[in-house]
Amino acid sequence: MHRLSIRAHVMRACMRIVVKGSVGADPAIDLVRRRLALIGRLIPAPPRGTETITLNAGGVQADRIATQASRDDRYVLYLHGGSYVAGSPALYRDLTWRVATICRARVLCIDYRLAPEHPFPAALDDTVAAYRWLLAQGAEPGHVVLMGDSAGGGLALAALLRLRDEGIALPAAAAVVSPWTDLALTGESLRLNAAIDPVIPIKLAPRVIGLCLAGAEAHHPYASPLYGDPTGLPPTLIQVGGDEVLRDDATRMAEKMRAAGCQVEIDVWPRMWHGWHMLPRVLPDAKAALARIARFMEDKL
Repeated sequence: MHRLSIRAHVMRACMRIVVKGSVGADPAIDLVRRRLALIGRLIPAPPRGTETITLNAGGVQADRIATQASRDDRYVLYLHGGSYVAGSPALYRDLTWRVATICRARVLCIDYRLAPEHPFPAALDDTVAAYRWLLAQGAEPGHVVLMGDSAGGGLALAALLRLRDEGIALPAAAAVVSPWTDLALTGESLRLNAAIDPVIPIKLAPRVIGLCLAGAEAHHPYASPLYGDPTGLPPTLIQVGGDEVLRDDATRMAEKMRAAGCQVEIDVWPRMWHGWHMLPRVLPDAKAALARIARFMEDKL
């Protein structure tokens, strides 16, 4: 069992003040995006030797990241978080090069369309288009992994359902961190962990979901993969923090996949918060989580 590092204890307190404490009662989406853009300027650039190319991936803008360790025949299709209303590949530039290195793959981090300007299923359409583009470029499905965090984790699982339904060859595996799988908000951890989660102000979730779905059904499997039939999905690793409000989104998804005969592994990290893997520069816990993902991918690829 993973033991919380001293740095994680300190960072946890900081996150409660800086992240959760700074969110107003009803923040405007454009304000959230402006704040994230400012944060993006502070994120360190990848190390020398990292190749980052912005390209058009089947009509979807994306960054392709490769390091000296990346193999030309391996791909990680990365889907960022941000509750479907915010986020971008730029915010992940200190993470994606690390994924490219430890997973020995090229990373395609897509800039999928965001709500409310582009509600459901725009993000899913972009994900499927980017995956199909990868295959058209010669990528072998067995050498591709879908990876995502938060909304991006739920999006990865939803994309697997749709790809299977459309008869498209599935990737070798999926690795998701803190996935948002239930936009109907029925998990018990939403209530049980509301006070101890240092990151997510769950009281804002209904408004965000309204913007994301724009009238679509929250129980639709492509919006909330928890309500889909996961039969036939590829091996999947799910990581989630024990103190997250979205803990049950992860654990229930794992249970449903296991009941359907899928190969699924789930790690519940005690006392960790939402998307902690984003901080490998300062957190040994994040490095450990990414190393675990890399071992899982190496086995499946």
